[in-house]
Amino acid sequence: MRAIAALTPLLDAQRGHLFPWSPVVLGAGISIYFALPLEPSFDLWLLVLSSVAIGALLIRFLPATLRLLGWMLLLFALGFAAAGLRTYTQSAPALTFRYFGPVEGRFIALSRSSSDRMRVTLDQVRLDGVSAAKTPAQVRLTLHGDTALPPPGARVMTTAHLMPPQGPAEPGGFDFRRHAWFQRLGAVGYTRLAVLQAGQGDRLPLESLRQRVSAHIRQEIAGTRGGFAAAITTGDRSGVASETLDHLRGSNLAHLLAISGLHMGLLVGVVFGGLRLGLCLMPPLALRLPVKKLAAVGALLAAVGYLALSGGNVATERAFIMAAVMLGAVLLDHRALSLRAVALAALIVLLRRPETLLGPGFQMSFAATTALVGVFTWIRDAEVPLGPIWLKPFTAAALSSFIAGLATAPFGAAHFNMVAHYGLLANLLAVPVMGAIVMPAAVLALVLTPLGLGQIGWAVMAQGLGWILWVAAWVSGMEGARGYVVSPDLVVLPLIAAGGLVAILWQGRGRVAGVIPVVVALFIWQGAVRPAVLIADSGGLVGVLTPEGRALSKSKGAGFTAGIWLENDGDPANQPEAASRWPGGATKLQVAEVADTRLIHVIGKRAAEEYNECRPGVITVFTVPKTLKGGCLVLDPKALRRTGAVLLTEEGKLITAKDRAGARPWTGAGPQLLPLTRRILEGQ
Repeated sequence: MRAIAALTPLLDAQRGHLFPWSPVVLGAGISIYFALPLEPSFDLWLLVLSSVAIGALLIRFLPATLRLLGWMLLLFALGFAAAGLRTYTQSAPALTFRYFGPVEGRFIALSRSSSDRMRVTLDQVRLDGVSAAKTPAQVRLTLHGDTALPPPGARVMTTAHLMPPQGPAEPGGFDFRRHAWFQRLGAVGYTRLAVLQAGQGDRLPLESLRQRVSAHIRQEIAGTRGGFAAAITTGDRSGVASETLDHLRGSNLAHLLAISGLHMGLLVGVVFGGLRLGLCLMPPLALRLPVKKLAAVGALLAAVGYLALSGGNVATERAFIMAAVMLGAVLLDHRALSLRAVALAALIVLLRRPETLLGPGFQMSFAATTALVGVFTWIRDAEVPLGPIWLKPFTAAALSSFIAGLATAPFGAAHFNMVAHYGLLANLLAVPVMGAIVMPAAVLALVLTPLGLGQIGWAVMAQGLGWILWVAAWVSGMEGARGYVVSPDLVVLPLIAAGGLVAILWQGRGRVAGVIPVVVALFIWQGAVRPAVLIADSGGLVGVLTPEGRALSKSKGAGFTAGIWLENDGDPANQPEAASRWPGGATKLQVAEVADTRLIHVIGKRAAEEYNECRPGVITVFTVPKTLKGGCLVLDPKALRRTGAVLLTEEGKLITAKDRAGARPWTGAGPQLLPLTRRILEGQ
């Protein structure tokens, strides 16, 4: 009771400012769910759900302070339960073996891979010799070679190589299996043959419209600018080349490519402002109707159309929810830009898709929005001058870019291992053009296209995009434009987020305490230690940390894995450069000494046949199946399929990806709730 008595005055001082903490507590419950090494048992689920139900009934009878703590516990439990429910509802079969043969399905989406190749996503899949119960709900195929594709919704067929979604490239790294689980993507692969239409299938009118609009835009605006225009208008990024994407990332302008809060906000702002101005120019209407609310309704309808046209991906959905909350506040005569509105949008996003909490999109989007709203609210309330009237727009734009860049920098660096040193300059030169020219021109073009006059808007849009792409290429090409950082420990980002939230959301002088976790996090990050040895889950690549950086055992092959290892090391070298660091040069028998362990990578079938040495204290990695007798540890493809990727610490401790990932549905363990629930329903 003494603790509660001590908390009471502290919480009383925050009254009226506690709602923005709701998504923080909800997110904590989601984080704990995803951090568990095992899927919760039925007993734990029963405890969580019953606690939520009982707590919701009894919370009104508690004293004020206990009621607040009770709401926090309820939100935490709700986040935990929402994540589990989402995991269960997204359950779908996934391949457990490599498959080669006929693949048939309905063509539902088109995208571009990191290797600059086109990819198609299929649902309603059929595989030769695979039962319907074990057939993936969706598969994604990379196309090797040019092929004409049928319209979305058509049934297609080809012959392809498929494999299950792969685990992390290193223990504790990004787990593509989890990402694929929530997309119901049960297999990925490639085909070198044509993709043929096998039937009409079920129509997908929105996707068909999206592809037609995207093709029309690329016809109206040629080259790279056309691909960029299609991406920000329809969300179709298949026309954006990898070189363009690299320039945008190197200048911190990649956020302009994804349909996110900036694009949705600009579209809504243009439509809202245009409608309000147009109605105000008609006095009979302006004097009799609530012009501001009518403009908000029109902007909301435009946002709905933009969401549908863009394909409704997670980033666009998140941006739409935020815009809808803001416009709803206008309709209810509340302040549109407030931390309460941001918190409500975050709650809706997290309850709909709890898994987005773990991704860079959610983290960077809400970090930027929260920081911008918090800082500009403080500037408004404190009446901080931004200069004379003519200078205020430029001051606000510069300050916005600086605040958003500062808020998103640690999350971008942690996820992408890169810092764009001149990102502020690039954003100051490009973002105003996006807001003042590109988005208004896009709205104008879409309005005029049915009248046959869309070329006017597209021409203006092309000029604006040309400027943005020039800025991206110029800034990313500057000397020292990019900095590379090592991947942080898992605790770093939560500490930075906690510190930033305290600094923005807490009322009073106590917000200064938010600096402490941020400083601690940066100190931990600065001392991050990378694994001494990394072994790929195929046995095809080994990486040893040396004073010059990570040395790779091969200059070619397993390029995707090599790229991820080097990125996580904060190393800008490519695979051939990293391979040149290996002592002794390129041979079929690569040897390295790490601590008290001798590491040998035996490359190729012939080398494996000739190698039969096996002594204690030796780790031997093979690229083909191999059995040795003796005291060595053998890691061949068969053994690595069970363990996943492997790392060796400087102290000689061996850790596998399976150990780090735990037994979760996406790792093949399956949701424990499903069979137990079935038993209960069947009365067993």
